[in-house]
Amino acid sequence: MPLPFKKLFAGAVLGFALAAPAAQAAWPEKPITIIVPWAAGGSTDILARMLSEGLTQSLGQPVVVENRSGASGNIGSTYVARAKPDGYTLLVGSMSTHTMNQALYNNMPFDGVKDFTPIAELALVTNTMVVHPDVPAKTVKELVAYAKANPDAIAYASAGQGSTNHLSAVLFEKAAGVKMMHVPYRGGAPAVLDTVAGRTQLLFSAGTQTLPHVQSGKLRLLAVTEGERSPLLPEVPTVAETLPGYELAVWYGAFGPAGMPAELTQRLNQEINRILKRPDVIKKMNDMGVVLMDTTPEQFGKLLAADADKYGKLIKELGITAE
Repeated sequence: MPLPFKKLFAGAVLGFALAAPAAQAAWPEKPITIIVPWAAGGSTDILARMLSEGLTQSLGQPVVVENRSGASGNIGSTYVARAKPDGYTLLVGSMSTHTMNQALYNNMPFDGVKDFTPIAELALVTNTMVVHPDVPAKTVKELVAYAKANPDAIAYASAGQGSTNHLSAVLFEKAAGVKMMHVPYRGGAPAVLDTVAGRTQLLFSAGTQTLPHVQSGKLRLLAVTEGERSPLLPEVPTVAETLPGYELAVWYGAFGPAGMPAELTQRLNQEINRILKRPDVIKKMNDMGVVLMDTTPEQFGKLLAADADKYGKLIKELGITAE
């Protein structure tokens, strides 16, 4: 005998109610991991840990930082690219991992644009142009004149072939029409030390590494490489004020694997931007020469695609490869 309509309806409602929680599970239901593709202690790692602290408080689930370093950031980035796009595995990466490595390395295990969901641009690193005091130039214009009058007399240091230091100098050579000698090191610290010692004459590097030596008089600061003056060093000109069109902005960003739902991406973007506006976070990162940003996923995605195209073409054009 058929069940009365009311009983059928009640059963359907009960069945839907039991099924609904599984279909509409709240996020997050478990801990979240932020991968940093470099060793602990650097500015990227410190920023990621400040984000993890803030997200833990606002999301009600533990957000832990895991360092997976190696291969110029490729190991940790690959791990995130292959993770599920469910919001439980995130990445704090940089312009080098997502816009330069694709052109520098053969057989890359990921595509810096296609294999990730851009969540938010986190910060800009104040990138400085410094010379040893023995170099007879106090401005970018004077350095260009000196380099033209003395071909190959200027040796510039870098953290290695294909590093942002290297690319900054190559862009300068191209914009100024000069030729200099590249001296690659295994990391930024020895590159700074040899420029301080006068064994190399020029260096493009993060202000965190150079400004203490500028303050002590061991290096001379000529400019910053961003398109606009840094709010942390408003009195210091940009390279572009002498060489229009020159720009190399070193940024950090938050990513998820490709295919993350738009609602989840927006939620993370809002939570992250709220943390980046905290006065204690701003002060700590400003003290490290890092300027915090406030962008939408769409704005960050446009920057990512534009820089990948720009630096990819330049690296291929100049035949630069990673060591």
